[in-house]
Amino acid sequence: MTDQTVFTPGDGRVSPLDRVREIVFSSPFVFIASLILAIIVLSALFAPWVVPHDPVRLTPAQRLKPPSEIYWLGTDAYGRDLFSRIIYGGRISLVVGLGAAVFAVASGLMLGLLAGYIRWLDAILMRMVDGLMAIPNILLAIAIVSLWGAGIWTVLIAITIPEVPRVVRLVRSVVLSAREEPYVEAAIAAGSSTWLIMRRHLLPNTIAPLIIQGTYICASAILVEAILSFLGAGINPETPSWGNIMAEGRIYFQINPGIVLWPGIVVSVAILAINLLGDAVRDALDPRMAKRGIDR
Repeated sequence: MTDQTVFTPGDGRVSPLDRVREIVFSSPFVFIASLILAIIVLSALFAPWVVPHDPVRLTPAQRLKPPSEIYWLGTDAYGRDLFSRIIYGGRISLVVGLGAAVFAVASGLMLGLLAGYIRWLDAILMRMVDGLMAIPNILLAIAIVSLWGAGIWTVLIAITIPEVPRVVRLVRSVVLSAREEPYVEAAIAAGSSTWLIMRRHLLPNTIAPLIIQGTYICASAILVEAILSFLGAGINPETPSWGNIMAEGRIYFQINPGIVLWPGIVVSVAILAINLLGDAVRDALDPRMAKRGIDR
């Protein structure tokens, strides 16, 4: 019987804190990305204590003000502080991004394990997956929001559903390869149950690929939420979100381009930071990467 060699954070080789430190300091780019992402997350979590102004308070006398000591990034067409609205908008984007990643990975993992290991389910599940993947993400999300109405839960579901098939196909491909390994064949010959084989022998192989896929889904969900809100098919316009801020400011772009540029820059930086950090985590969890580190 051939032993399965999979590195996971809890295998006793290094402490979780040491592993986090190794990931964060693996390169200057990853360190900067981690720092930026930490600032965005902490700012969103502690928004009531960070923002200098009420993000929804209307002050028409201060509309379209340029950046100043009072309004760091200026104000929008209703006199609301742009910096405060961007900070509060991060709450919506991070909740949608993290929620979509968790739900899509959890759902796709289970379906992918079933499709990859149970042969008679494979054809049924994969035809359903192919049908969903044939519909563009944005169009499917807009259709779901149009049917169920705007709201954070509707947007979250609309973003999650198109991502599940991609996770299913990823997990299925890993399982199809792993189930032919000698240790899986030995477990089958020994009479191990299907669920035990999935949990003990197949599931660990999916961890590293799912890490990078989960970060991609999180970044993609933040972008899709901004697009939906910008098109008026996402979060309620009264709720501060990065997409809503840009949607409201596009009419006044020539007068005050910062209303669109600043939230757009924050969206881009957040997505880039998440992807860089995801790549670093993937490299740390990949057994081949770990082996290269030992060889050096």
